[in-house]
Amino acid sequence: MIIPIDAVESETLFSLVEAFVLREGTEYGAEDVSMEVKVTQVLDALKSGEAVLVYSELHESVDIRPKGDVTSEDTSD
Repeated sequence: MIIPIDAVESETLFSLVEAFVLREGTEYGAEDVSMEVKVTQVLDALKSGEAVLVYSELHESVDIRPKGDVTSEDTSD
């Protein structure tokens, strides 16, 4: 199920994004990118609709995914 970001308190959204960034450990190339910049980039992607919050009842978890990667199974959970 997709969760609209405006349905989540700002502190909770920030915590979800921080946890996502820490979990993903994404490689940003030759230069290090600060945690703050990574969090801002993910928040911007959520606000622009490029990424979405997806809740899984089966796993009782929330994930952040690119909107194009969300399947019909994700929206019916």
